[in-house]
Amino acid sequence: MHEHSSGRRRLRASAGKLALTLGICVCAGQLMAGPALADVASTATLTTTASAQSAVAVAPKVAFSTSTRRLAWGSALRLSAKVTDPATGKAAAGKVVFQAWINGRWSGAGTGTVSSTGVATVAIRPYVARTYRAVYVPSTGTYKSAASGKIWVKVVASRAKVLAEARKHLGAAYRYGASGPKVFDCSGFTKYVYKKAIGKVLPHKANSQQAYGKAIAKSKALPGDLIVVRSGSYGTHVGVYAGGGYMYDSPRPGKTVGKHKIWTTNYVVRRLV
Repeated sequence: MHEHSSGRRRLRASAGKLALTLGICVCAGQLMAGPALADVASTATLTTTASAQSAVAVAPKVAFSTSTRRLAWGSALRLSAKVTDPATGKAAAGKVVFQAWINGRWSGAGTGTVSSTGVATVAIRPYVARTYRAVYVPSTGTYKSAASGKIWVKVVASRAKVLAEARKHLGAAYRYGASGPKVFDCSGFTKYVYKKAIGKVLPHKANSQQAYGKAIAKSKALPGDLIVVRSGSYGTHVGVYAGGGYMYDSPRPGKTVGKHKIWTTNYVVRRLV
């Protein structure tokens, strides 16, 4: 009886040793006790979480600007966006889609590629006031799309008014010495149009009108500018520039006010608007 009891104690002791032995496991080739297993699991979880966080795309900083917020009608507007990593300040590779708010939705106005300095730029020529923004489109998984704030750009419509007034008189007869509102000679037509559209007072003589406004290179002429055709340096004929090498004018007896090709290279441009 004593021997059996002693045997049972030896079995329990052996079982305890076995349990202790099993409580020490081989993990990654190393022996680890039970409490250490929890540390391994915790470390693995943290590592996995860190890896997941590093894989999450970052929203870059998009700084949007316009060349002006008050644009002369017919002039070019430059839209620019600087796209940078918020942590490093370095350029975020990709493209920028510039958008305008039209009829209740955002519509594309132009697309630019982000340069090595982080800048994307486009030039447009709007004819009405609009709200603009820039939307960054990433080229890699490092960054995610991001939109800038909005900028309202007002278009000053003086040029539009000049052109609209000039077009109102298409077909009006030529009469020497007349300055409207039904018949015109050349300088009488421009005198009437600029006064009616923008309140600009011009003399009733072609040569004298070239002394008004700002001199502009032919290549920089915009619709609404004053065209003065010359003989030598003397102004002999005037009209309102319509764009594309044409002008609105009252040419000569027997002809009517219309949109006519500028037939000579001897002319100057004056900006009155």
